[in-house]
Amino acid sequence: MTCQSKVAVSPKVTSSFVQDVQAIVGKSNVSTADAVRQQHGHDESYHSTEPPDIVAFAESVDHVSQVARLCNYHGVPLIPFGSGTGLEGGVNAVQGGLCLDVSKMKNILSVNAEDFDCSVESGVTRVQLNNYLRDTGLWFPIDPGADASLCGMCATSASGTNAVRYGTMRENVMNLEVVLADGRVINTAGAGRRTKKTSAGYNLTNLFVGSEGTLGIITKATLRLQGIPEATISATCHFPDVQSAVDTTVQVLQCGIPMARIEFLDEVSIDACNKFSHLDLKVAPSLFFEFHGAEAGLENQTKVVAELVKMNGGSEFRWATDVDERNHLWKARHEILWACMALKPGSKPYSTDVCVPISNLPQVVVRTKQMITEAGIIGPMVGHVGDGNFHVFFPVHYDDHVTLKKVHDVSHKMSLIALELNGTCTGEHGIGIGKRDLLVQEIGAEGLAVMRQLKDTLDPKGIMNPGKVFF
Repeated sequence: MTCQSKVAVSPKVTSSFVQDVQAIVGKSNVSTADAVRQQHGHDESYHSTEPPDIVAFAESVDHVSQVARLCNYHGVPLIPFGSGTGLEGGVNAVQGGLCLDVSKMKNILSVNAEDFDCSVESGVTRVQLNNYLRDTGLWFPIDPGADASLCGMCATSASGTNAVRYGTMRENVMNLEVVLADGRVINTAGAGRRTKKTSAGYNLTNLFVGSEGTLGIITKATLRLQGIPEATISATCHFPDVQSAVDTTVQVLQCGIPMARIEFLDEVSIDACNKFSHLDLKVAPSLFFEFHGAEAGLENQTKVVAELVKMNGGSEFRWATDVDERNHLWKARHEILWACMALKPGSKPYSTDVCVPISNLPQVVVRTKQMITEAGIIGPMVGHVGDGNFHVFFPVHYDDHVTLKKVHDVSHKMSLIALELNGTCTGEHGIGIGKRDLLVQEIGAEGLAVMRQLKDTLDPKGIMNPGKVFF
């Protein structure tokens, strides 16, 4: 990230305001130090650092409520911060203000094993929850790769490698506790409610899922859990070209096989994985499969998939049935971003994603691949192709403005192709500050106007994570 020092840009963050924040959360939980501000002024994206004027660490929902009320009264921008693993500049303090770090709120409040649900505070991460659940026979399957905070995953509507089987955060959040801009605390499905379904009024829960901190700060989430599958088998295979790999994915899904994961990696990504994670896979467009279920049923599923792979010119399966081997394989997949950066030493990641209907996936992948080749840039492609979502991880030196412009142009055109094919400009990264110009093309002017009305109603002073989603 570009880390340039930045003076306070919000004149409303006065010494008196800082003292008021200290009175709420405690002096040790407030910092105006440059290093702390810089750390909270960026995520994992390519966007330059824009630090807040002040960072406060909340330890309770009451802290969050009081800080929100104070910021609202003074008109100070308020930016929520979880684990900083976002990819579209969602935590950048574009107007300065106060960054509220909720990572200290780490309590797992309840696990209802018989009902397959749990409730967690905003600082609890995905790995922390699954470690806690280990002896219950349950797990939370939404896996974006990074050890993101679960409430942050709600805020960005995250998904990841398991979405083809288990859905995204939108399908797995049952209730949210949210602090609004004026400090009010609401429970989107009602206090303590955790039913599998409801038809009681507006779906406030999904209003806040994907809102990126622009409507309120999520301080608690009630989540669906799944039973750990009896058996898990992973396999890889390679193909002569991108088209045959993506065609295979479409055919597997059309056969109704309940895959847990289908991940696509092009030959550039495979080469990066081999070098970075010490694998020895054939450098060719490849699919990573994972099957979950009862042992008896998995044998038939794997046979059908293997036949489809063969029909499309794919190789024999390379199996990973041993737990350590399987974990190594998926660890390599999750480390692909850093593997891609290693292809160009000293580079930083420029990551983008789109999502289209499954039937249109071959076209958008092939056209994007062609654009990358014609631009003469490095653009490893990775896809959660089981749900039509894929990413390109461009390794870029940010002072190389010629290459940076080429990357930006390809990224933008890739989004336009997705929109042309009835898709979305972002499947899971969010809008943040990177794709605001594309939102109106996707939603339409009237739809965007309704979004603004909702924003104005819940946040009339515009303090909640300003500059995100909307210009």
